[in-house]
Amino acid sequence: MFKKILIANRGEIAMRIIRTCKEMGIKTVAVYSTADKDSLPVRFADEAVCIGPPTSSKSYLSIPNIIAAAEITNADAIHPGYGFLSENEKFSKVCQEHGIKFIGALPEQIAGMGDKATAKATMIKAGVPCIPGSKGLIKDVKEALSNAELVKYPVILKATAGGGGKGMRIVWKADEMQAAWDSARQEASAAFGNDGIYMEKFIQEPRHIEIQIAGDQYGNACHMSERDCSIQRRHQKLVEETPSPFMTDELRDRMGTAAIKAAKAVKYEGVGTVEFLVDKNRDFYFMEMNTRIQVEHTITEEVINFDLIKEQIKIAAGEKISGKNYLPLMHAIQCRINAEDPLNEFRPSPGKILQYHSPGGHGVRIDTHVYAGYSIPPHYDSMISKLIVVAQTREEAILKMKRALDEYIIEGVKTTIPFHQKLMENPEFNSGNFTTKFMDSFEM
Repeated sequence: MFKKILIANRGEIAMRIIRTCKEMGIKTVAVYSTADKDSLPVRFADEAVCIGPPTSSKSYLSIPNIIAAAEITNADAIHPGYGFLSENEKFSKVCQEHGIKFIGALPEQIAGMGDKATAKATMIKAGVPCIPGSKGLIKDVKEALSNAELVKYPVILKATAGGGGKGMRIVWKADEMQAAWDSARQEASAAFGNDGIYMEKFIQEPRHIEIQIAGDQYGNACHMSERDCSIQRRHQKLVEETPSPFMTDELRDRMGTAAIKAAKAVKYEGVGTVEFLVDKNRDFYFMEMNTRIQVEHTITEEVINFDLIKEQIKIAAGEKISGKNYLPLMHAIQCRINAEDPLNEFRPSPGKILQYHSPGGHGVRIDTHVYAGYSIPPHYDSMISKLIVVAQTREEAILKMKRALDEYIIEGVKTTIPFHQKLMENPEFNSGNFTTKFMDSFEM
């Protein structure tokens, strides 16, 4: 087992990793930018190293700075959390070259799943259901038009190196193709330095359901049930829950089997998710594989009573997984509490937190890195915390979430708490009758 783990991240996920490391008797090193010098991870880690100024490219995305911090503190492993360098093939490889264990996927696994066109080809070969579309990257508009005729409109153009909704354009008819093609390539090039585009059939009003998986160094893989991530705005998740209100035992079995096939196809090592779009007929299609811990891993932990960060660390240290599939025993919901103004197009609201009181009680969990007096910097993701509730049924979980949101006091910055309060009162949400298009008609 590792003696010391450096956490190449910030915020709530850094605190989350520190807690598990302490429970495993592992020393921790926090790295931080000058903007985060007063953060809780810096205070609670055993050691802390400043790795640069607030700009991410000069701190949390600086591989040389992070490796140097690991070497001067004698860390034998690095946990990247999510975001930043967590799915960076080069970072995983550099860790290997320096004899530091990267707690995540191997470079070739990140490369294979990070490129969406390659990932899709791998999944088709493995027998995982995929959305009909182009056979690889499209070279020009003429080829895009001919593919669209075969796939049938509407279609969606996607950046092969994409993520977070960037480099994606829906095309409803042929005369929209040129403009969509140009803007998708331009955005993909600016965001990822790669303007490669592929095409898929656009699945209208689907649900976004992901399967949590784990795989070890010995070829074993298992799934830990699903999470419904359909409540999202501009491809950014707002609320997640498990089990999905749309799920059936038969569908879970089919999706879990497909996710394990996906993991075994790339000899996956670590904890990750296989993400699917599920249509109204409960037909599902592979969307992507995330080779890292997810923001919403918390709700899975609550319904199966399992520490996924600990599992990541144990797998990286060479331990075998049980190989057992897990089913949800309870119902859990997570609300992402962000420093954003939901009454003003979710505009970011960085600043100083003047008052802070978090909810508590049975079945309530808060993952956060903030406190009264903490200043939320404008340089990073606006997440303040994750509010998680767990109960015996979905109805009880919603009532518990309402109560917890009412107790949650954050003054000094605008937050998404009012949005979540309104969502919990929404009849369609309460009935479980929603898709990824839910937010298009939601009004504050």
